[in-house]
Amino acid sequence: MAKRPNRAQSNVEPLFGSPWDHGAEGEGDRDQAYVRTVRPRSDTQRALMAAFGRHNLILALGPAGTGKTYLAITAAVEALEAGRIGRIVLTRPAVEAGERLGFLPGDLEEKLAPYLRPLYDALAERLGGRRLKQLLAEGAIEIAPIAYMRGRTLNNAFIVIDEAQNCTYGQIKMLLTRLGWHSTMVVTGDPDQSDLLEGLSGLTEIARRLEALSGVAVVRLTERDIVRHPLVGDMLGVL
Repeated sequence: MAKRPNRAQSNVEPLFGSPWDHGAEGEGDRDQAYVRTVRPRSDTQRALMAAFGRHNLILALGPAGTGKTYLAITAAVEALEAGRIGRIVLTRPAVEAGERLGFLPGDLEEKLAPYLRPLYDALAERLGGRRLKQLLAEGAIEIAPIAYMRGRTLNNAFIVIDEAQNCTYGQIKMLLTRLGWHSTMVVTGDPDQSDLLEGLSGLTEIARRLEALSGVAVVRLTERDIVRHPLVGDMLGVL
């Protein structure tokens, strides 16, 4: 049996072991298995991971399955575990994807849970369930909808704004101005998959304007960077 690296060497597991190999090693001991290093699967993913360490504001644009959110959350977890930041703040718009869910039971947190579930899933993959619950309870990780961000200044934090194609220009501008000292902000989204009415999404225009700033990294991923099942890339090429 191969010897596992100790926690001091790394705090996360690889993005993929062998291609599309799920549920293999460590599946029965998930909360102890997060000790390996995420490896980019393409040159653009490599550029994105490098940008996390060089810029305070990064925009990652590209189709579904290119690892935008996963790599951003991985970088956030690494920074938190290494003590380079004090907290992780994750946010995404509560927008229904082409269907109406109607009335959702429960308190406000329970109503928002379906919209924020993808962020919980990515964090659980990186940290394990018990560690995630602990960090959420301590406030070291905060997951909130866009509306909760207004009026805040986020210092000493790693902020991930997910699904930004479903934000208006004004919403993204408001979020960008939350960036405080010693913080990194990553904005992810696919400009071609907005669930807003045509012309309302502000992601494309925001990226175009910010690309001219030397302190901002705009990384554009394509179908060649997709790391889900190979059929995802094939389907997006014809749909």
